[in-house]
Amino acid sequence: MTSTHGASDVAVPTFSPRLTRRAALAGGVGTLIEYYDFSVYGFLAVTIAPLFFPNSDSTASMLAALAVFASGYVVRPLGGVFFGWLGDRYGRRAPLVATIVGMGLCSGLIGILPTYESIGVLAPVLLVLLRLVSGFCAGGEIGGAATYIAESTPPERRGFFGSFTPFGSTFGFATAATVVAVVTSAVGTGTMSGWGWRLPFLLCFPLALLCLWARARLEDTPEFTKTKQEGRQAKWPLLQVLRTNPVAVLRVIGVAVATNGTGYIGLVYMNVYLIDDLGYPAGDVSWLSAGVIALACFTMPFVGLLSDRWGRRKVIATGVVGYLIISYPVLALMESADSLLVVGVLYLAFMVLNALLQVPAFPMFTELFGGSTRYTGVALGFNLGTILAGGTAPYIATLLVQQTGDRQSPAFWVMGAALVGLLSLIRLRETANTALPR
Repeated sequence: MTSTHGASDVAVPTFSPRLTRRAALAGGVGTLIEYYDFSVYGFLAVTIAPLFFPNSDSTASMLAALAVFASGYVVRPLGGVFFGWLGDRYGRRAPLVATIVGMGLCSGLIGILPTYESIGVLAPVLLVLLRLVSGFCAGGEIGGAATYIAESTPPERRGFFGSFTPFGSTFGFATAATVVAVVTSAVGTGTMSGWGWRLPFLLCFPLALLCLWARARLEDTPEFTKTKQEGRQAKWPLLQVLRTNPVAVLRVIGVAVATNGTGYIGLVYMNVYLIDDLGYPAGDVSWLSAGVIALACFTMPFVGLLSDRWGRRKVIATGVVGYLIISYPVLALMESADSLLVVGVLYLAFMVLNALLQVPAFPMFTELFGGSTRYTGVALGFNLGTILAGGTAPYIATLLVQQTGDRQSPAFWVMGAALVGLLSLIRLRETANTALPR
C-alpha cells in the first residue's frame, strides 16, 4: 500500500507502527552494543597506555594509546563503502548483522591480548590490527542503522525515531564508562592494571551474541523492497552517489565534522582531561562520565521531536552556535572548580549541546539521498567526517595541551569543528517532514 505526503506526487509506503518500533529498537540497541565495543578502549586508554606502550614519558605513552584509538577510524570510510555497497545492492539487513559480528569479535579479542611485557612489540602491532578491523566494521554500522530506521518510519516522526541511532551510539559510551567504573571499583586500581582491564573487553562477546539475535530477526525495509522490485538498485553505489549527489556528500562530511569534533571531546578526551590534567581519581571520573553521558542521552528523543516540529537545520544551527559560545568558558571553569559536582554540571551542558547536533543530523543525512545510494552516501560522508574530526579529536586535544601548555586549548578545536558544521548548513533546504527521495 502507498500514500502521498502533502502536495508531493511521490508515492511513499504506508508504515506499520509495529515495524517502526521494531526497527528503532533493533537499530538503537545494536548501535549501543557496537559503540560499547568500539568505545571501551577509549575509557581504558589511561590503563592500557603503559601496558602496550611503555615509556618513561607518560604523555608520550598516552599519545601512542590515543593514536591507536584514532587508527580505528582510518579505515572506517572503506568499511562504509563496502557495507554501503552491500546494503544498497542486496539489502539493509545483511550488513547490519555482519558489522556486529566483526566488531564484537575484534573488541573481545583485545581482552585476551598479551601485553608488551609478554611479547614485546608484537603486542601493540596486534592491538592496532584488531582496532583496524573493528573500525572497518564500524564504518558500516551507524549509516546502516540510520538508513534502516529512516526507511521504516513515517516522515513526520523520522526525527523522533531517528534519535534512537545517536541515543544508541552515545549510550554505548555511557555503558562502557559504567562497566569500566564498576570493574575498577570491584577490583581496585592496582588489579585493574594487572588483569581487570580485560573484563570490559571480554564482555563484548556475549553482547555481540545478544545483538546478533535481535538483528537476525529483522526484515528488509519497505523502501528497499520497493527499490528492488522496481530494479532501481545501483550497480556501483559509490560512483553513482559521487556523480549525482556530491554536494550532499560534502554536507554530510561537514556536519559530521561538527558532531564528531565536538562529541568525541566530551565522550573520550574529557576523561583524559579530568584524570591526567586535573588530577581527579579515575574511578570517580568513570562514574561521572557514565552519569553525564546517560543524562545527555535521555534528552535525545525530545530533541528528535523538536527537529520534527522545528526543522533539522535550525536545531543543528542552535547546537553549533552554542559550542562557539561556551567551549572555552566550560573548560576554564572546570579547571577552576573545586568540586566534581560542578565539573559534572559543566560537562552535562557540553554534552547536551552535542545532542542538538547529533539527533537531527542522522535523519537529515538520510533525507539527502535517494534509495539506491542512501546507505553508501550516509556511510561515506559520515565516516569521512569522523576521520577528520572524531577519532583524531582526543589525540589532537592532548597534543594541543602538551604543545601550548594551555589546558583550555582543546576548546579551539571544538569551536573550529562547530564552525565547519555551521558553514555546511548554508543554503541547505529543510528536509523534515518530507518523503524520502527515490
